[in-house]
Amino acid sequence: MKAAVFAAGVRERLLSFEGLFLLIFLATIALRFYSLDVKLFHHDEAIHAWFSYRLLTEGTYTYDPMYHGPFLYYVTAGIFSLLGDSDLVGRLFPALLGTLLVPLVYPIYRLGYLDKKQTIVAALFLAVSPNMVYFSRFLRNDIFIAFFTMVLLVALLYYFERQKMQYALIAGAAIGFGMTAKENMPIIVLIFGAYLLYLIWTRKVRLPRRWIRDLVLGALVTIGIMAVFYSSFGAHPEVLMDGWLRAIEHWTSMHQAQRLGGPPYFYILLFLLYEVPILILAAIGVLQFVDIPGIISRWKGRRAGSTESPGEGEETEAEAETEEAQEIEAPPVGRRSGFKDRLREILSGSGELLPIDRQKEFARFAIFWMLLSLAVYAYLGEKVPWLILHQLLPMIFVAVYLMTTKKAVIAVMASVFLIVMTLHVVYTPTDINEPIVQVQNSEDLREVFAKIDAADKVAVATDSYWPLPWYYRGDRASKLAYYSEKVSEATIYGGNFDLVITHDADTYPTLEGYVKETYRLNYWFSYEENKNRLPEYYFLRDGKMGSRNLEVFSRVPTGTTA
Repeated sequence: MKAAVFAAGVRERLLSFEGLFLLIFLATIALRFYSLDVKLFHHDEAIHAWFSYRLLTEGTYTYDPMYHGPFLYYVTAGIFSLLGDSDLVGRLFPALLGTLLVPLVYPIYRLGYLDKKQTIVAALFLAVSPNMVYFSRFLRNDIFIAFFTMVLLVALLYYFERQKMQYALIAGAAIGFGMTAKENMPIIVLIFGAYLLYLIWTRKVRLPRRWIRDLVLGALVTIGIMAVFYSSFGAHPEVLMDGWLRAIEHWTSMHQAQRLGGPPYFYILLFLLYEVPILILAAIGVLQFVDIPGIISRWKGRRAGSTESPGEGEETEAEAETEEAQEIEAPPVGRRSGFKDRLREILSGSGELLPIDRQKEFARFAIFWMLLSLAVYAYLGEKVPWLILHQLLPMIFVAVYLMTTKKAVIAVMASVFLIVMTLHVVYTPTDINEPIVQVQNSEDLREVFAKIDAADKVAVATDSYWPLPWYYRGDRASKLAYYSEKVSEATIYGGNFDLVITHDADTYPTLEGYVKETYRLNYWFSYEENKNRLPEYYFLRDGKMGSRNLEVFSRVPTGTTA
């Protein structure tokens, strides 16, 4: 009897709002941290880890917009100093920030901008989204931006709710760290700032009495963080003068060159591949928010009223006006004023506030945020999969709008698709044919590493050698000689190399005394190879890959024949 009562109590606690949220958070931790080094570093991850390692061992770092902001390198170097340098350790901080996205939903709920069902489903989507999980286990800057975006959102909500300086300082810190992480943080700041101006102008929020002080202090925190990181803690103060200009010039040229280009609907295709339930629910959320049936009904009512008697028409119009007034209450007549008076009222923090539906207003903001993000990244010339995070984050909040019990059940059931895709793209220990990987280093390299480990002297006769500098760093680097191009056979024989590594596009037909083998260096989803069989690829995921390959020449031991 006691056991049954205990079990019922445990069940009740687990199925409570707090219990479900805790279970989702624990699942988030498991998905981010389990077998964190199951895959080799991506090409970019290896470069980021290598620069962090050099910062740790040599103390060298200067901002280069090609490799984004300094935050990643200093944080990763710090973690390397504490826990050692490895693939797993390099991914710990991204995994931590990706995990913390989920608990940051809770304070939004506490302020009343989400109800319990919305909070649970939003947390679930953040926890199991393939892109959220994949790029939380990925040493790139975008999960940092997603985290700082959420911190900024929560800080701003609390600042206008509580009107305390500490939240302005947190918001300033979130912007500062975001600005030192990647150059797309200004997009977030502009989107948030534009909506904040709308809220203030429409009397939905009021500036606190000491908002100027808070703005100045928050800005000082932002500028201070940026100055410290971009100057390499004072070692390169010149970067503060021209670093921002070089960043603009670099990314403008990248946008024009479209080095990694794609159509404007590139990210919609990724949503269809990996985030279908979220995409569909977000579309439904927008339609529910716009309330097209209600608009049509009111429009028909007005048309019908225009053909009726004046008394009947006036009644219909009055009813329509009453419905609209329930959504947005017009300011009192005595408060109507000119632009200058309204501006003076705003800056002084005076004036009456309009009552708002917090959940509906938060949905309005999320739709604004999502649509602008989709438009910006559709326009930008660089099309890379990790940028989907900055569109997916607001989309999740749009998807949970008006989360009825029926809709929540559908969302949970649809999450099975997200979980299956996550398990596939994250934990498959072999090369996967998915656009999400974007030039991932191949698992074939593990065999190449084994050959390098067994050799005493290795010639790398190609400029396609990443990620070798990362995997052979420190004392292990001494056995590798990097030529960065194909060299003469005399150089190979004169160097007495046990192993020779070349690119298959510029290699040797044969090398006397060596056996040649071909290995995949890195790979990517090939649209050209699969464009005539996209439905088949979508359901079977067995499309063809593009790849770059290495040719590895192993010296035949003396006394044997090749």
